[in-house]
Amino acid sequence: MVFPVWVWVATLVGLTALIVGDLVVVGRRPREVGVKEASLWVAACVGLAVLFGLALLIFAGSTAGAEFFAGYVTEYSLSVDNLFVFVIIMAKFSVPKQHQHRVLFIGIVISLVLRGVCIAAGAAALAAFNWIFYIFGAFLIYTAIKVAREGNNTEESSEAPDNVVVRALQRILPTIDTYDGGKLVTRIDGRRVFTPMVMVVSALGIANVVFALDSIPAIFGLTTNGYIVFTANALALLGLRQLYFVIGGLLERLVYLSYGLSVILGFIGVKLIIEALHGSHIEEIHLPVPHIGIALSLGVIVVVLAVTTVASLVRSRSLPQKEKQEEEQTEKQEEFAS
Repeated sequence: MVFPVWVWVATLVGLTALIVGDLVVVGRRPREVGVKEASLWVAACVGLAVLFGLALLIFAGSTAGAEFFAGYVTEYSLSVDNLFVFVIIMAKFSVPKQHQHRVLFIGIVISLVLRGVCIAAGAAALAAFNWIFYIFGAFLIYTAIKVAREGNNTEESSEAPDNVVVRALQRILPTIDTYDGGKLVTRIDGRRVFTPMVMVVSALGIANVVFALDSIPAIFGLTTNGYIVFTANALALLGLRQLYFVIGGLLERLVYLSYGLSVILGFIGVKLIIEALHGSHIEEIHLPVPHIGIALSLGVIVVVLAVTTVASLVRSRSLPQKEKQEEEQTEKQEEFAS
């Protein structure tokens, strides 16, 4: 389905209003966001996405609605992996807690603009060249294998903030090592200098774009409609900041999250390659190629995430008991030895 220009304009106006409204709330005063407040915002963002998906279901048809929900769930679940890097960035730059919500907001807005450019380029490439599906599919399968091998090891991710762009900004821009409230720019001896906030925002934006290299091909494996891809990405990103404050302390408990995401990426990678084969009219030479519908895709994504989450929580609950038993056994052995 091709969405008319007025729908795009109305959507962009609505997103801009949400961003401006959020900015007004964020800019009221520096404060530490509590779990209760963040949970309400997460519920509101998810509720907005559900309403938007239902609107697509009613006015654009069941296929468009299902594609949006599959894309949104995929983007939001993959975004959870971003939070590991966000935690590392905040710790690396020692961002005061009362300013973290504002920094996350600016970084996510920047990444939303950059993702929009990436989505437009990807949609144009897919429309012009069917073989791009093979590249996207192979890349997702490779990424799935890489994620599964790394598991929940975030040591390599800890180097994410210390990238070429951030180091270049530190060399080029006049910066200081101390914060001046939530300001990006301040004055020292009459000279305008940049605070570490600029480095933090840049690192967050870059991290989001790097993760988009996985998530954007993944959602294109579920739908090639540029409007659905963009809105699913936008609504997932808008709820990401609040999710950071809700599950920031729970990330370590999601011990099997990476494995679940690797399964989803691998599944969508295979689906992309199958779609490419259908686009090549391989049926004409009588080779059986299965068709993976959007309903099946949505079902696989939801089931994998549910199983992964439950298994992670069960595993993390058993770990403290196991550690306690090991400590008691060690103490008994030491007493016996003495």
